[in-house]
Amino acid sequence: MDLPVWFEVGSLVVLTLILIADLLIILKRPHIPSTLESTLWVVFYVTLALIFAGLMWLFAGGEYAGQFVAGWLTEYSLSIDNLFVFVLIMSQFSVPRRYQQEVLMVGIIIALVLRGLFILAGAAIIEQFSWVFYIFGAFLIWTAIRQAFPGGDHDDDVKRENFLVRLIRRRIDISEEYDGAKLRTVVDGKKIFTPMIIVFVAIGMTDLLFAIDSIPAIFGITQNAFIVFTANLFALMGLRQLYFLLGDLLDRLKYLHYGIAFILAFIGVKLVFHAMHENELPFINGGEHIEWVPVISTWMSLGVIVGSMVVATVASLIVSSRERRLAPAGPVEAAEAVADEKGTPATVDGQASLPERADEH
Repeated sequence: MDLPVWFEVGSLVVLTLILIADLLIILKRPHIPSTLESTLWVVFYVTLALIFAGLMWLFAGGEYAGQFVAGWLTEYSLSIDNLFVFVLIMSQFSVPRRYQQEVLMVGIIIALVLRGLFILAGAAIIEQFSWVFYIFGAFLIWTAIRQAFPGGDHDDDVKRENFLVRLIRRRIDISEEYDGAKLRTVVDGKKIFTPMIIVFVAIGMTDLLFAIDSIPAIFGITQNAFIVFTANLFALMGLRQLYFLLGDLLDRLKYLHYGIAFILAFIGVKLVFHAMHENELPFINGGEHIEWVPVISTWMSLGVIVGSMVVATVASLIVSSRERRLAPAGPVEAAEAVADEKGTPATVDGQASLPERADEH
């Protein structure tokens, strides 16, 4: 059973309208979203993705729905990895928190355009050259290794400032201060760019790097271009609110990159296996298909993806919680700990600690 054309067209129209509405809300009311607001938006987009998967199951069957959910979760996990880099960019360029929503929305739109182009190119290449799965698989395994070890993510690329950002700094006049979310401002009667242009370029270049990583990953789960694009679309929708919802929690997800690395390595191996099944290269098995290679099902992929993210997240939170409990105590806590051992009043710099002084009154 194939996906009905009316379902594909209707879905893209509805999702485009939702994105436009989201953008208009930001433009009309730039603000720092509360935890409740961010939570409701994230829940809304996750629920929307699950409803979409349910409709896909209803109209096209469980295999397509499974491919979408597995692809969506893979791209969602990679998108969370994006957030770490977005935090670095916002911090590096001192973007006022009030205008970070607009920056993130522009970044999401750039990401959608870039990924859309990569998806079209990837689908066309796969249609003509099945051996490209060998390249995709090897690339994902290499990316997984970079992700798993220090210096294997994109943080260094952000800290160094890419060539395009350095070129813009040298070639055009940029004001010292932001002027809201404007790209241009007036200084001494002259129109010049604000630092926001640098931020947008940095976000765009980062999106390009992540698109190069993520598109081969999703093609390892499904070769249906519609599912590939909608999985990316749903992964990016709500990413802006997730940025504000997670906040400082991002620093506690210290093992998340290992989970992502495992997913990428798994999909890389799956792509190589698929390439071996479809093999047409004359110097491999005489150009014949390799039938003995195991087939990794969509549902097995889904289980590995969910399991990897759950293990990485839970391990991160447990270790982070333990580290916070074992963190060095402040002067008051340290004095109280010594007092408990000696049976004497706790003192800090020769004075009784606050609870002890309170008892004196």
